[in-house]
Amino acid sequence: MTDAFTPQQTIELISRTGAKKAHMRLDKLFINSCLSGPLLGFGCAVLVSVNASPWYQDNAPGLIRMLGAMIFPIGLVMIVISGADLVTTNFMVSGLLHDSLLMLGMSQTCKDFMTTAFLTRRVNWKQVLISWVVSWLGNLAGMLFFVCIICGYGGVFEEAPAYTQAAIRIATQKVVNPQWHQIFLRAIGANWLVCFAVFASIQGRDLTSKIIAIWWPTATFVALALDHVVANMFFVPMAIWLDAPGISVGLYIWKSVIPVTLGNMLGGGLFIATAYWYLYLTGEAGVRIDLNIGSINSVTEGGAGPLKIEGRDPREFADGGVNGNGGVNVNVNDNGGSNAGLGMSKSMSGGGGVNQMGGWLTDLRDGGPYSKTWMEREFERRRRDSGEEKV
Repeated sequence: MTDAFTPQQTIELISRTGAKKAHMRLDKLFINSCLSGPLLGFGCAVLVSVNASPWYQDNAPGLIRMLGAMIFPIGLVMIVISGADLVTTNFMVSGLLHDSLLMLGMSQTCKDFMTTAFLTRRVNWKQVLISWVVSWLGNLAGMLFFVCIICGYGGVFEEAPAYTQAAIRIATQKVVNPQWHQIFLRAIGANWLVCFAVFASIQGRDLTSKIIAIWWPTATFVALALDHVVANMFFVPMAIWLDAPGISVGLYIWKSVIPVTLGNMLGGGLFIATAYWYLYLTGEAGVRIDLNIGSINSVTEGGAGPLKIEGRDPREFADGGVNGNGGVNVNVNDNGGSNAGLGMSKSMSGGGGVNQMGGWLTDLRDGGPYSKTWMEREFERRRRDSGEEKV
């Protein structure tokens, strides 16, 4: 047994997170997306440095690729733990929300599906498209800043010819050698793995688990030389900056921006969001998520979901719950120690209690604003507005 969310709880939590992100102010969304570019760019730059090994490129190309792949995930780790916005993971979140919207056209005979569809219908298409465009442009702006200012004018790859050759070689392998359809198919695999890494990191409840969960799927996509649209925002512009022969802005747009963006959308939206939405959310009346760290409610046993004790709901064993102020009540024993979720001690809540959740997680709790559908929130807003008019 491990202290982690079940896959069902994880895909539900991803949907709630997507709803919250969709309501970010556009200036904050853009700046947050800009920060993702340089963070991923650091991993890309290290990958170029590791590949600047001519002997290994000629005699052990698989080994040097593996070494670079083992270092590259640091970029995605920094993005996830800082909460920065990466457009390719937004494809996963929005893919889940989109497929939930498709269910709205089903007949009333699919009542369970309709319940799940309305549960996960938390944003509209306008919000989805705005999120995609703003985060994509923010990632590009941040990465171009990193390429031009940090690596370009900073002369990061000018110390030895091998660094320049490695940067040009990687870009050539990305946009010159493969055909258009090959780049598209590689992009599907890349974001399949990246979104699985983010999915697994959300499933973990502590920082160490999240880092480990991110590392291996990300290293796998790099070791296979698959294409990620934001990573390519570093590799190809960097080669253009270094005057790589045969690589131009037009070629970059045609054989990287277009096929990789489309492939990443399909990889994250179909193979992660759609697949897990269908497996874990369709036919379900609702998903309970306990955000109280260490609670027995979050412990998983195989694929069966939250741990059940002799057929009883584990919430019966916990004093802690969501208080009226949006915080989480944490059980504290007489000696000052924490027994969260064990039902063996008194409960402290309100302003004087211990709150294990920040504002972000509080909003994602059961009954929170982002556990509701877009239609439910709109109905409540109109009802409030109507009440104010009557007064």
